Amino acid sequence: MSALHAEWTKFRTVRGWVLGLVAAGGLIMLLGLAPGMSGSCGKHGPASACTPTIGPGGEQVNDHFTFVHQPLTGDGSVTVRVASLTGSIFDGPGADRPGLAPWAKAGLMIKSGVTPGSTYAAVLLTGSHGVRTQWDYTHDEQGPAVTATPWLRLSRTGATVTTAASADGVTWTDAGSARLAGLPATAEVGLFVTAPQFSTEMHEGLLNGSQGGPSQATGTFEQLTAGDGWAGSAWHTDWVGGRPDWADLPEPARQGSGFRVSGSGDVGPAGAGVSVTQTLVGTFTGLIVVVVLGAVAMSTEYRRGLIRTTFAASPHRLRVLAAKAAVIGGVAFGVGVVAAAIVVVFGQRILRDNGVALLDSSPQTELRVVAGTGALLAVSAVLALGLGALFKRSVTAVTVAIVIIVLPYLLAVTVLPVEAARRLLTFTPAAAFALQQAVKQYPQVDDLYAPSVGYFPLAPWAGLAVLLGWTALILGAAAVFLHRRDA
Repeated sequence: MSALHAEWTKFRTVRGWVLGLVAAGGLIMLLGLAPGMSGSCGKHGPASACTPTIGPGGEQVNDHFTFVHQPLTGDGSVTVRVASLTGSIFDGPGADRPGLAPWAKAGLMIKSGVTPGSTYAAVLLTGSHGVRTQWDYTHDEQGPAVTATPWLRLSRTGATVTTAASADGVTWTDAGSARLAGLPATAEVGLFVTAPQFSTEMHEGLLNGSQGGPSQATGTFEQLTAGDGWAGSAWHTDWVGGRPDWADLPEPARQGSGFRVSGSGDVGPAGAGVSVTQTLVGTFTGLIVVVVLGAVAMSTEYRRGLIRTTFAASPHRLRVLAAKAAVIGGVAFGVGVVAAAIVVVFGQRILRDNGVALLDSSPQTELRVVAGTGALLAVSAVLALGLGALFKRSVTAVTVAIVIIVLPYLLAVTVLPVEAARRLLTFTPAAAFALQQAVKQYPQVDDLYAPSVGYFPLAPWAGLAVLLGWTALILGAAAVFLHRRDA
């Protein structure tokens, strides 16, 4: 305890170190609360408000599609053959080009109603991912491998929905099942078509991101048969989530025993977007300050010859190193938590006031982001302390710390292609920025899941584990050198 008290006293009496910590927190808050990002939500009257669609599980979802349906009561099944699925991509007014989004969808759906966000289950053919069974937006199950023009069947027994697929309409293979707790006795069942945003990776100058636009799909359905308990007869059309205003989609057309249906949008979870992570964009500036403090907290004593006095007062050198790590890590953690908490609370308000459509985050996610920011700063400061003990020189220790912690992050969010950025943030200490991640990746949603939009390749605690591994390695090496060499 005497070594810890001595190091704490030493730290708080050095005015430059204290002011440096204040500056670290101030930089995080300054950049996080600056009104830089703006949007159009609510900026052009009440109709321009961006109201998120919430699914049965409380998550934000997309629910936009063309629905040809009828009200059906009780148990039963419906069968159809998807004769074709084609599409086009919107590149601008009058600039459509042929193309089918990989997650374009055409198939059968049962839904509690036409209100966006209501419970549903569907069996469908996709543009590039075969036959799938999906339900309640976040659930996706791979179906059997069948022909490009499969037969699909959807059956209901109480709250349980089962699906099947066939290559010939005779031999059927189970495709999946789901239990929909909120499915009423009378539900809507029928055909649906939709096609999500089509996006590609883009590089421009020192920034990377994505470009693309909306797409549409057209499904041709044959031999639509509603039976085994279904009593409906008239089919109705609804544009769930609103009819797209970017293109003049044709009305569904009856063709013999089926329909030709065009749609655009998506039915699934919300993908990557602006999240609480964007409020912490200034973390790297505060990180630079704390790694400088961590490095000089050790190297300065070597440069001025004070390390001999320190070791004379406390001969157990490893105990001194541990005490320094506890002090610098503790104060960095406190500054990071306070700054992040302020930014997370008020930064989100500023973004929404600026008209930005912000993804909601759970209290647990926000708590993890705040605590994670503190942990990122704290462990990085300790890593830099180890470098200071290894190299003895402030310039060398600071340079190495910035190169292995901060530089990989800056490269990943600016100049590197997505795959290269992901690899870099998998094995370098910058992997710990994943602690700030608030966007969840879903396999059934194509989006630019990239560091530039706040998505990191590792899970939050896996990213922290990478940083802890680097820190343990460097501290271990520093401990060996402290034990073997003269002060």
